[in-house]
This record gives sequence, C-alpha cells and structure tokens, in this order.
Amino acid sequence: MNRLLGLVVIVLLPVTFVTYNKDEAVMAGESLENYNLEWQVKDSFKEEESKSYQVLISNNKDRSNAFSLDLEDYIIGVVAGEMPASFNKEALKAQAVAARTYALYKMQNIENYVLLTSVSDQVYLSMDAMKKKWGNDFDYYYNRVKEAVDSTKGEVLTYNDELIIAYYFAISNGYTDDGKTVFNDDKAYLMSVDSSWDKNYKAYYSEATIPKNTFCSCLSISCDAINISNVVRSDSHYVRQITINGKTFTGLQVFNKLSLKSTDFEIIVQGDSVKVKTYGFGHSVGMSQYGAQGMANSGYSYQDILKHYYQNTEINKI
Repeated sequence: MNRLLGLVVIVLLPVTFVTYNKDEAVMAGESLENYNLEWQVKDSFKEEESKSYQVLISNNKDRSNAFSLDLEDYIIGVVAGEMPASFNKEALKAQAVAARTYALYKMQNIENYVLLTSVSDQVYLSMDAMKKKWGNDFDYYYNRVKEAVDSTKGEVLTYNDELIIAYYFAISNGYTDDGKTVFNDDKAYLMSVDSSWDKNYKAYYSEATIPKNTFCSCLSISCDAINISNVVRSDSHYVRQITINGKTFTGLQVFNKLSLKSTDFEIIVQGDSVKVKTYGFGHSVGMSQYGAQGMANSGYSYQDILKHYYQNTEINKI
C-alpha cells in the first residue's frame, strides 16, 4: 500500500460534523477558507482513534460554501442518493466501496478538491433529504444503508497499490464499455465486461420519440429528409460512429446532443418524428448498479461484484 500516500486527512477535534444542508453550512461559516488542507505522508493507513477522514462538499456548481463532513457519513448520503436502498445488501456494500474510492481518488489527485452533491460527482442526500425520500420507512432504509457502509468502513479499491477511479452507472446493455472510449481514460481495470444480469430489469430498455425538427436542430443537420448510414458498433454493441445526412458523429456525440440514455441506440424515422430505442442507462463504464443487484441476487458477494466490474483490482483499507 505504499503508493496510497498523500490522501487528504483533515483532523478537526473535538467538532463532529453531521449532515448540514447548504443554509446550515452558511450559518455555521463552514467555507473553504476555514480549512488548511495538508498532504500528509503516512507510514501506515491505520489512523489513531482521534483522527478521521474528512471530505469537503458543496451544493453549488461553483463549489462555493463548501463544508466538511466525515467521510463515512458522506458515503451514507451517497449510497442513499445513488442506489435504491431496497437493493440487496451486497449490492449496497459494493456501492459503498465504489463511492468511497471515487471520493478519495478525487481528493488524492486534485488538491483541495470539493465534491459536488450532484451527479457532477456523486449524488449526496442529507439526513433531511433521506427523511423526505423515505418518509415513514426512514428508519428501515437508513439502517440498511448505514449497515452497508459500516460493514465496509475504510475499504477502497486499488490497482497496483493505487486508488482507482471507480466509475459506476445505472444499467448496461448487457456489457459495460471501456474507459478509454468514453472518458479517454485508458485504465486496465476499466475494460468492457459481461453484465448480462442487466437484461432482467425493465430499466434495460427504453424508447423516446423526438420531433423531427428538434432532432435535426440538436444535430445541426438539414431536415428535408433523414438518412442514416455507416453505423459502426463495438463488440459490446455500443455505437462508435454513425453518419446522419452525410454528417459523421461518434456515438458519444449523438448520446450527448440528444440526451440519450445510452450509446447503444437505434434511430427510426417515423414521418415528422424520430423514435430512438436505447439499451442501458448511463455512461456504461465501471460498475453497473443493476448488474450489481443481479449478481447479489445470484449469490455473489460485494467483493465478487467489485472485482468483476473493476478487473484485476484489490480491496484494501485506508
């Protein structure tokens, strides 16, 4: 674990931070200026009892009004926001480890990094937001999430003794995609793998109908007629290239310009509208959350799930 050095550790004693919302953070004066973040080289990742990992988070896109939160409390809020609390406990544990790894990777690789509480980083729910989401079932679901986080406390994914960038997404087309194509992130642990469990869930397939003029406007093409040709797909069926009205796009460009759910799509022209069929939901790199659920329901442990979606990685403790 020698390369796992330099993680941001903020020691704030005796103050204990819980789930502040934005207004509470402003009232408490918990802004970025309050913290002197130090890059600390440690001989061991076993911290003294008086120390704890802290993260800086913000509800604002400009990352203003940042406030500090205990790492494990933050992960509870992320698991609550990113995965249905009704999922199998092994899937929830896998999500906890992936979320913790993602947060610490950002902290390690970007100095003074402030995590957003939205999909720009990881969705985080405060205690109040969790109570609103779960209502009368709050205690039941909160305890399920907390148990998943507590039982994996401090666990992270590493490759060659370094933290990985633990991407995850909702559901695949039956395979995950590779990091190099989607994020230009050529990591050995972000390779395409089988995720056939996803096909058992309704979220696997969806259709959207787009007005013809809107379709053409989004792609900046002429709209007299729509002609599709030269569709190139990866072995895992994601669109790599497509030509529409003589203009060539990558699958990712069409995905982004049309706000599609997946880069595995089919376009069907129907008079004055265009039907788009998609398979999967999300960027398709890393762990499929529904795939994790399918694996857990088939008897796989969270360790099995993580090592399947993040190939050749190890689970270690910080």
